[in-house]
Amino acid sequence: MAAVRNGPKTEGKRAGDIDGPTNPMVTPLLTDLYQFTMAYAYWKAGKHNERAVFDLYFRKNPFGGEYTVFAGLEECIKLVANFRFTEDEISFIRKSLPPSCEVGFYDYLRGIDCSDMEIHAISEGFVVFPKIPLMRVEGPVAVVQLLETPLANLINYASLVATNAARHRFVAGKDKLLLEFGLRRAQGPDGGIGASKYCYMGGFDATSNVAAGKLFGIPLRGTHSHAFVSSFMSPDEIIEKSLKRRDGSNVCEDFVSLVQTWLSKLKWSHISGGIFGETNQSELAAFISYALAFPENFLALVDTYDVMRSGIPNFCAVALALNDLGYKAVGIRLDSGDLAYLSSESRKFFRAIEKEFKVRDFGKAGITASNDLNEETLDALNKQGHEVDAFGIGTHLVTCYAQPALGVVFKLVEINNQPRIKLSEDVSKVSIPCKKRSFRLYGKEGYPLVDIMTGENEPPPKVGERILCRHPFNESKRAYVVPQRVEELMKCFWPGKSGKNREELPPIKLIRERCIEQLGQMRPDHMRRLNPTPYKVSVSAKLYDFIHFLWLNEAPVGELQ
Repeated sequence: MAAVRNGPKTEGKRAGDIDGPTNPMVTPLLTDLYQFTMAYAYWKAGKHNERAVFDLYFRKNPFGGEYTVFAGLEECIKLVANFRFTEDEISFIRKSLPPSCEVGFYDYLRGIDCSDMEIHAISEGFVVFPKIPLMRVEGPVAVVQLLETPLANLINYASLVATNAARHRFVAGKDKLLLEFGLRRAQGPDGGIGASKYCYMGGFDATSNVAAGKLFGIPLRGTHSHAFVSSFMSPDEIIEKSLKRRDGSNVCEDFVSLVQTWLSKLKWSHISGGIFGETNQSELAAFISYALAFPENFLALVDTYDVMRSGIPNFCAVALALNDLGYKAVGIRLDSGDLAYLSSESRKFFRAIEKEFKVRDFGKAGITASNDLNEETLDALNKQGHEVDAFGIGTHLVTCYAQPALGVVFKLVEINNQPRIKLSEDVSKVSIPCKKRSFRLYGKEGYPLVDIMTGENEPPPKVGERILCRHPFNESKRAYVVPQRVEELMKCFWPGKSGKNREELPPIKLIRERCIEQLGQMRPDHMRRLNPTPYKVSVSAKLYDFIHFLWLNEAPVGELQ
């Protein structure tokens, strides 16, 4: 899915050298039809160039948690930097709209780009919360309206799956290796590519997805499947049996015999405890063949037939033979069964071998677990006790099985310098009007205390000065805060013609580091799986008063008969 359709660049420093979106399907047509009908109506009414400000935000944290990881911003900026209609696209729009639409509208579409827009956003990888604008998009109302759907699309899944990855990381712990194995179960190729990118951003260590590895530089991991194991019948099939020592000093002419010698030693040693007799020979042949192909990266899937009676002894025999030749086996993968029990028993076996045969670090051989894992499984394993070093997680991670969408919204908050508000009987759906700034206030212990929105022209909060933080809609919820550190959240990522400096788009590894750092700054009770403490989102006293003034001014007054 190489980037194509690199549209024209805005001149000078403002656009820089920004490639098109990763997915070639992300074009100006990736929007809803009503965006075009509104754009035509704006144009017909002569309103299309009126200056509008929209906020992109969400209303509720996903997965029953109290935080979200913001992701997808880079793809949004790539879209904006290359936003231009081709003649073929204009022709299709013309066929899709009623014949009564005037020809001049299509000439207008030919001239559209995003050079007269400004985008301020929170940096990708930040921990974010409901109601706080993730992006503030300002520009000609018709152009901004055409961007609503693709921007929401690019942010929604990216932030959802990055949050899902961060939650899995939190439960698994910092010291465990997390591998994203979800490509085959993802919602199409774009879901698979996006999942790999944003799971890595959210704290995973590697992916099995080769295309994502090439596109984004994500580390790749993978071994073999059950099909490889069951494709062999016996060690007699192995024709090329030689293996050069790791240091190149000589060659073992019959690696198969060396493995069988070790298997015999294991069988008759007291450490076996009679748990195995004759192991499965097709499995043994598969392990030997894989070790001959990858002597420095030997990781075996041990549950095709029987983990403790066949898979583990066969793996150990091959690993010990490799050790004789100077190689160190990576470890095993468990893909079924009682993962807590099997990982613990496998670890005991490895440690017994290290002690019995004086094989250094054999007891530390890696144990990877897969098999439809999710947050609950990881939590249960932690409570039971286990010896798993790495988790391969697929379906529940990439499909966001626990919650299918984040619910990003895109609301008009100002037009022609006039604040606008969207009202609803459901208070959670009332928008917060006007162009705003957002700040994160930190307390004495270094944790974030509250995010606060202010009007654009209000004085920003200052360190050491007491500020009244108010719930946007509940008058009784308020608190004074004396911040020890103040961080402005939104930065300019697309300056248009404003002359402002544009924030650079960092590489994914730096965004990942930022995300991990951000998550580490949060108070533990906001992060826990069960009954997390809600993080406070507030507005300044001045903005609170203005919201309620506008609310009363815009809401119709009923009349009793």
